[in-house]
Amino acid sequence: MDKYLLAYEIKKNGYTMEEFAKAIGISKAALSKKMNGKSEFVLKEIQKIMDVLNLDSPIPIFFAKKVS
Repeated sequence: MDKYLLAYEIKKNGYTMEEFAKAIGISKAALSKKMNGKSEFVLKEIQKIMDVLNLDSPIPIFFAKKVS
């Protein structure tokens, strides 16, 4: 996962981490753990992220060669 690209997309869309976590239905602490590789995003969360950030493809963020 490319946490830097995800963080960029979150900020580009005008969200704070807390606002974004709420928008996708998880806590800020859970978002932090997932972005830092301590747990993984589930498919439902990835789909919600795609919708909230209006992204076309999850591949650059969630299936990047670079791992966080």
